[in-house]
Amino acid sequence: MLKLIDLELGESGVVKSIDLDPSMMRRLWDLGFTNGTTVDVLYAAPSGDPCAYKVRGTVFSIRETEAKGIEVKKVNQ
Repeated sequence: MLKLIDLELGESGVVKSIDLDPSMMRRLWDLGFTNGTTVDVLYAAPSGDPCAYKVRGTVFSIRETEAKGIEVKKVNQ
């Protein structure tokens, strides 16, 4: 089971499921992190947390704790 946090900079994944508390899960859904959506890993803070991800044409910054709750399937590039 691959998590969003496991992807390297420049890699992409397709969201398979989200396993977080209901309020955070709802927030991520509202931002576009729904099943079948492609997520691109763009940037990481110097400390490594948070990271910036591109979802449906918009860039979002997500903390490591949330990225660990998002299961993805790596996209071959």
